[in-house]
Amino acid sequence: MGMLKEFKEFAVKGNVVDLAIGVIIGASFGKIVTSLVEQVIMPPIGLLLGGVDFSNLKWVLTPENPTTEAIEEVAIQYGAFINTLIQFLIVAFVVFLVVKGINSLRREQAAEPEAAPAAPTATEVLLVEIRDALKARPQG
Repeated sequence: MGMLKEFKEFAVKGNVVDLAIGVIIGASFGKIVTSLVEQVIMPPIGLLLGGVDFSNLKWVLTPENPTTEAIEEVAIQYGAFINTLIQFLIVAFVVFLVVKGINSLRREQAAEPEAAPAAPTATEVLLVEIRDALKARPQG
């Protein structure tokens, strides 16, 4: 029963929940970036380069033989690699911007001087005077 309680404490901690939320949002963001690259960025680039569809670019090592089912096409799909590379660059840039923003906020917080302690109330001043008077009184 102790292991179940320990796991429950671990799973309910804020850091684990925050991490799970981050993973879910990251996966969704990855899908958005994939769609952005494949459906928005690459078509105009392909059009500028003469109507090239990057996702279909490949270097065929062994062509498919239609007479034999055993031999399939073997190709290096460098177009898909280019798409994945662009996706990585976009994600890396966004992560860089987020980290840069967080670091600038931390620097601002570190640069702010700490607030001066509040002035003591009249009661506190009176108690300090009484304490000092008691200390100064001869013991006897």
